[in-house]
Amino acid sequence: MDRSDGQRLELGFLTFVADEGSGGAGPALRDGLALVRHAEDLGYDSAWVRVRHHEPYLSSPMTFFAAASQVTRRIALGTGVIPMRYEDPLRLAEDAATVDLFSGGRLELGLSNGIAPLAAALDAVHGTSPRGFAGEAQHRIDVLRRAIAGEPVAQAAAQYMGVPAGGDLTVTPHAPGLSDRLWYGAGSEATAVRTGQQGLDLQVSTLNTEETGEPFDVVQARQIRSYRKAFAEAGHAGRRRARTSAGRIVLPFLSPQDAEDHHAFLQGYASGMTQDGRPRNGSGAPVRYSAALSGDPDSIVETLQADEALTETDGLIVVLPAEGSLQVHQRVLTAVAQHVAPHLGWTPVL
Repeated sequence: MDRSDGQRLELGFLTFVADEGSGGAGPALRDGLALVRHAEDLGYDSAWVRVRHHEPYLSSPMTFFAAASQVTRRIALGTGVIPMRYEDPLRLAEDAATVDLFSGGRLELGLSNGIAPLAAALDAVHGTSPRGFAGEAQHRIDVLRRAIAGEPVAQAAAQYMGVPAGGDLTVTPHAPGLSDRLWYGAGSEATAVRTGQQGLDLQVSTLNTEETGEPFDVVQARQIRSYRKAFAEAGHAGRRRARTSAGRIVLPFLSPQDAEDHHAFLQGYASGMTQDGRPRNGSGAPVRYSAALSGDPDSIVETLQADEALTETDGLIVVLPAEGSLQVHQRVLTAVAQHVAPHLGWTPVL
């Protein structure tokens, strides 16, 4: 695959850490740790977790990463993504800095506004905001960024410990470098441009929230290019390099058992959308999903080599289904590392 920048492709994976089955939440969390260790042993660059509140999936990524940081030595640990509309930015800043220090600077903090249609249900828990859904989320992202950077978040109205009245209050601990490892999960060109203007890194994945009639990867490639242009025009390129990653569902089949293990997921995924990735629910929303790539590894490689967005991005993130045991997901990561990613410009980090 001819990459636009000639750089080595980085390889990561994204998992739900699902709390399912008779084992319960404890074994599920330990399986999640085992999967991260397995990926590190294979040479993956990064391990990413989804964040889900009020659902049977991982809801507390920083505590999970605190544990993961102690059983791994080099793999990056990232969130994909934290819905900031429902987060306390100062508490998250404290937890994220603590995890980053525990891990030796390996945290990659992926953020998003969250899913606006869920506000109808979740406002009952988290309250409403006069800023509106996106406005409140962006406000909290701004507070989080300033806190992580070590900037004052307020002035003390009275003497507080060693801080005099009127003195600056900052969030502790401070993790040097973490402020340069903040990502935003964008689904449209407009949000990608905003991400570049803000100087954040860019995540694109298996969902586009705009519909142009063009192929999925073509739209995402334009999002990435527009992001990089906005990043440079805002003056951030002189400080550091813009980073991007693209998520794809990749399920190589090396045996009939692999096909059987993923049959239910693939059937359900395909039934929810038209052949070109539009949802079948008839909502009319401008949404497009990427295809799930499964089957023969050579065919998957051919499809990914032709993926325009992947030629523009720094990293491929293997998106794992919510369903599946630890052993099933370990086989996926192994198959990708051995039979797919080396043909795309990736070499393992061991």
